[in-house]
Amino acid sequence: MDEILIVGGGIGGLTLALELARRDIPHRVFEAAPEIRPVGVGVNLLPHSTRILAGLGLEPALARAAVATAESHFYNRFGQLIYQEPLGRAAGVDWPQFSIHRADLQAALLQRAGNVALGRQCTGFEQDGEGVTLRFADGSSARGAAAIGCDGIHSALRRQLHPGDGAPRYSGVNMWRGVTRWPAFLGGATMVRAGWLATGKMVIYPIRTHGDGTQLLNWVFELETPHYQQWDWNRQARIEDFCAHVTGWKFDWLDIPALLRAADTVLEYPMVDKDPLARWTFGRVTLLGDAAHPMVPRGSNGAGQAILDAHALAACLGREREPAAALAAYEAERLGPTTRVVLENRRNPPDAILREVYERTGDRPFARIEDVIDVVELRAISERYKRVAGYDRDALTRKEATQ
Repeated sequence: MDEILIVGGGIGGLTLALELARRDIPHRVFEAAPEIRPVGVGVNLLPHSTRILAGLGLEPALARAAVATAESHFYNRFGQLIYQEPLGRAAGVDWPQFSIHRADLQAALLQRAGNVALGRQCTGFEQDGEGVTLRFADGSSARGAAAIGCDGIHSALRRQLHPGDGAPRYSGVNMWRGVTRWPAFLGGATMVRAGWLATGKMVIYPIRTHGDGTQLLNWVFELETPHYQQWDWNRQARIEDFCAHVTGWKFDWLDIPALLRAADTVLEYPMVDKDPLARWTFGRVTLLGDAAHPMVPRGSNGAGQAILDAHALAACLGREREPAAALAAYEAERLGPTTRVVLENRRNPPDAILREVYERTGDRPFARIEDVIDVVELRAISERYKRVAGYDRDALTRKEATQ
């Protein structure tokens, strides 16, 4: 097979490169940025994606850089525990859940992926019965057997395939993100979700562990609001823009206002997605990750679905002799599951647990959580999302049996 052209050197594109290399399929990666810089904040890698990365030999490197998250805790905005559950290997599955800085994850992928052509901004393509030609902003081009758009929500390939696609859809929730070096809390391996969107919600989890007993904590504050700025991961913001909503959030397990005030940098980002597409694949061109199915960042699942896409696409290219047939098989396998995740992230992600308690208590403290909602119902909310996203215990067991 001639070369597979990968547009975009992010998590999805680099994972695809590693999956193709594993199968001895020629490929090239083109990245629009002139250099790879350590940007971004935290990423959660759920067991369905760490299973794939482990198969690529990356688990040791990820384990050194990341925190193996062992628990998830849900609290109301008064610091009262609503529900907790084990995660990853602590939950009895065969793969960990890693919480990691995006820059550390990208570095681990880049170290294995080899050369990436930088400063190559793709502007479009032409295809015929023999292959695909990519066009770049610098006037150059590249020819290959197929082209894969891994170039994010503003994908040039998606724009050409779906010219009427439109702008990202704002969810009604704005968020602020940052990282803070802080003493370990709740055992040093816990993801916390607290509050609810109407009055403010926090997500906090460690992504690096330092030798002095501190950790780098990734935090996100989310708030329902009609006011937001143009979508941009790197928009600088200030703690003062939102800290009034968490002034009283000083709990015995964490002083959240102090944590926020100690952050070096704060980024603002409206939570956006796009309606699912009816198709990704047109002949020898297809889409992957955020280019195919951008989703609001709830459920810790955006990067994971891109990794699952990459694994499935590479497997199809390894099985099918004709690239167009491989891309069609990939779409048939992945379009339905990712559509369900996009819609579930809108309706009932794992933090719907917080919504239920907020509504049933009228945003007031409770005497006993059992008087508000039964633990069986709380567990069912969590397990439903795992089934939709494909990392419940039964799904992971089935995947292991078919490897």
